[in-house]
Amino acid sequence: MSTATPPKESGELQRRLNSRQLTMIAIGGAIGVGLFLGSSVTIELAGPGIIISYLIGALVAVVMAYALAEMAVVHPVAGSFGIYAETYLSPWAGFTVRATYGLVQIIAIGAEVTAVAIYFGFWFPRVPGWEWIFLVSAALVTINALQVGNFGEFEYWFALIKVLAIIVFIAVGLLLITGLGPWPAVGLANLTSHGGFLPHGWRGVWLAMSLVITSYMGVEVIAVTAGEAQNPSVSIPRAMRTIVYRLIIFYLLAITVMLAMTPWNRTGSASIVGSPFVRAFETAGIPFAAGIMNLVVITAALSSANTNLYLSTRMLFSLSRGSYAPGWLGRLSTRGVPHRALAVSSAGMVAAILLALLAPKNAFLLLYGTAVAGMFYVWGVILVTHLRFRQRISSEALSALPLRLPLHPWPTVFAILALSGIALSTFWVNGLVYTIPTFLPLLAVMSLIYGVYRSRHRS
Repeated sequence: MSTATPPKESGELQRRLNSRQLTMIAIGGAIGVGLFLGSSVTIELAGPGIIISYLIGALVAVVMAYALAEMAVVHPVAGSFGIYAETYLSPWAGFTVRATYGLVQIIAIGAEVTAVAIYFGFWFPRVPGWEWIFLVSAALVTINALQVGNFGEFEYWFALIKVLAIIVFIAVGLLLITGLGPWPAVGLANLTSHGGFLPHGWRGVWLAMSLVITSYMGVEVIAVTAGEAQNPSVSIPRAMRTIVYRLIIFYLLAITVMLAMTPWNRTGSASIVGSPFVRAFETAGIPFAAGIMNLVVITAALSSANTNLYLSTRMLFSLSRGSYAPGWLGRLSTRGVPHRALAVSSAGMVAAILLALLAPKNAFLLLYGTAVAGMFYVWGVILVTHLRFRQRISSEALSALPLRLPLHPWPTVFAILALSGIALSTFWVNGLVYTIPTFLPLLAVMSLIYGVYRSRHRS
């Protein structure tokens, strides 16, 4: 059977993003608070065993990357996996996955700018967090209002800073571990001391997956940018391969080095009070290193928030063009930017300011935890869509794909089962207990909205 023809989206976003920019936008979306801030909670749950958690998460991320690359090459449209779900599953699935993803990114923006406020507290503990959130939010909206080619170039350099910083962190950490630098060798004793490599057993490793997997949630960005990618059949597979393997290397090395540099029971924390990467340099006693690393994690959070704002804007644009949201959300500025969708996407920043005023100690986990459940749903729908995509694609079209997931359907089935188990584990993770129960009513509301728009569209 030939590949299904997806609904068309007209009018139109401009294909100005090249492979270099696509890769860095994806890295900018993925490497953020999940690694630099959320890892304090996962280390508390698993200790050094968090390394195994990142390995398991890497397997799921590789499957997701390849599955998305296949579908994005065949359907390089702005609605990405929302269009794929509508084509291969149902219009309801296409609507809810796009609405969920847009909502998740809006919430994630709030979490990212809240993280920036927490980081600034390292230098300015007396300045209220909401003031930093307001200033950062204004800057990010301005950047996203630029022509997409300018946005892509800005995000390229933004993301490059954090990539280089991670490389430097790993290099300095290796010098500390081996003793090749001017400091005495730390060695690998911290990986097995203080309760052993698995201080909380395999249960801790699995519970940590609930936040570890979110560190990889960003590989889908490549598919979202497909509607504005130059030569998508070449740039998308290349960018997808690059992003997923770079993430795996960066995460595994960075986490391993950090845990070797300082005892896990000093780095981990059940509450979010700062970056464990900054604390690692504080413990090491290297002059100015902690301050420099804090500047880096601020840049990382800004980059992630910048990308999340881009993503939510494009999803709202896609819903509008699909007649599932008000038509005014689908209008473009003279620069080719969905400026009205951008304004609505800024709601996460407003929520972050309110939470910073009302619940400053819990603001980050409240926002980030809510986004986690939505991403479980999004990734689950993408994987189920991939199973149907493979059933309906012709053998000729399949053989022509520049990148294919081997051993189909077993990797996709494995990823679906793993993701389901990880989602269930949130009921036993402090701060994430209510993420699934909170998302289910939201899904019901989105289904109701879908029914209303569907009935109006038919009439």
